[in-house]
Amino acid sequence: MKILVLGSAAGGGFPQWNCACEGCRRARSGDPAAKPRTQSSLAVTADGERWLLLNASPDLGAQLLANTQLHPQNGLRGNPISAALLTNADIDHVAGLLTLRESHPFAVYATPRVHGVLAGNSVFNVLNPELVARRPIALGEPFQPAGTDGRPLGLEVEAFAVPGKVALYLEDASAGPGFGSVAEDTVALRIRSSDGSSDGFFYIPGCAGMPGWLADRLHGAPLVLFDGTTWTDDEMVRSGTGVKTAARMGHMPMSGPAGSMAAFAPLNVGRKIYIHINNTNPALLEDSPERAEAEAAGWRIAHDGLELTL
Repeated sequence: MKILVLGSAAGGGFPQWNCACEGCRRARSGDPAAKPRTQSSLAVTADGERWLLLNASPDLGAQLLANTQLHPQNGLRGNPISAALLTNADIDHVAGLLTLRESHPFAVYATPRVHGVLAGNSVFNVLNPELVARRPIALGEPFQPAGTDGRPLGLEVEAFAVPGKVALYLEDASAGPGFGSVAEDTVALRIRSSDGSSDGFFYIPGCAGMPGWLADRLHGAPLVLFDGTTWTDDEMVRSGTGVKTAARMGHMPMSGPAGSMAAFAPLNVGRKIYIHINNTNPALLEDSPERAEAEAAGWRIAHDGLELTL
């Protein structure tokens, strides 16, 4: 199994188009310690020929150009992407579907909740239903994704709910503290080879906490790609770039006693990689003390083009 990190930043990318924080300024200047990153998305394959896209970033067009594995391989038209799987309805995870509108056959997997969001927005009808199959997934039920031809991709996927929040544009302030969030709004994925040749990995780009059951499930995993949106809970407030905490946005900070580094410390995970990293997060900067602290704790900070093999 091969995993390709197409984009490693959170919504807005790095540098973010309207941000002049220290990190974004350094990235724009060409500072080699502040490498630019596009918005979060992965691709995974069991055979090196057919790929499953995990979330469709608004930067998907540029990501496809940047990765030769995802260029057209045979004939005049075509692409190795056979299916896409969405972990939530966030703009930075669904907008890239519109990039795949040029009569390319593929399947879209998502929870009924996310499919309902897509169905409720007519712009997604640009994806020809005769070519793009929309397939619902159920939480806690492993399945084998397939292309539109019905041929399995050689992968087994299980989606399960994790602590999180409904997409910003779907928030309902009248619904109380959770803004109308339900379990299907934020899911994690366990992906492994369907033939049992790989123990697989966990992909959790959004997560607001580490309850005991989730810690138990991740214990001893060979590879986890986890939400690394902010370094501290109040990062955006302190930097003057926003008014919301990480918790308010549905994310778990990296640092502190309630952060993901502390939560993962006793879990004996083989490889720990942060994904979905906000432009304000100092861990993006290779020469920062925060980066050094994360690496000392056994973490790797994902970058665009990172290739992993299981």
